[in-house]
Amino acid sequence: MASDINHVILVGRLTRDIELRYTNGGTCVGRFSLAVNRNKRSADGQWEEETGFFDVVLWGKQAESLSTYLRKGKQIAVEGSLRQDRWEQDGQKRSRVEIAANTVQLLGGGGSSGGNGYGESDSYSAAQPFRQPNGAAAQPASDSRFSYPPSGNDGAVNDFEDDIPF
Repeated sequence: MASDINHVILVGRLTRDIELRYTNGGTCVGRFSLAVNRNKRSADGQWEEETGFFDVVLWGKQAESLSTYLRKGKQIAVEGSLRQDRWEQDGQKRSRVEIAANTVQLLGGGGSSGGNGYGESDSYSAAQPFRQPNGAAAQPASDSRFSYPPSGNDGAVNDFEDDIPF
């Protein structure tokens, strides 16, 4: 039997700083909202911008580690899946759809940090350990998986700005 597909990729800007909370078991839960713009044609044929707002939830060490960087206005990419919560409140049935993030990628512009200083963006996912750029305090010194620049790069910095045609 074939399985269904539930996969979301969004690029947008944070509408507020990430809000961290902890479950009774001590697991970190980070929540934030993402504003995503798109252009569409109106009924009279003119192009207009439409903004959608999406709630995102980020779990565990990933949420704790990225809380320093996820600030209002920061542009990010989120990859994950849609999750629907249903409950009853005051006799009314309620539901909410949010994005359960698997990967968060920090992009340029806005927020309190403007990239990693190497002309690249940083990507963090549940499948890979968090790597803080520029030797930040949370970086374990004994584990080479956390080194920056990544091994194999020999410390070379790629500067592609001259190659961009616009």
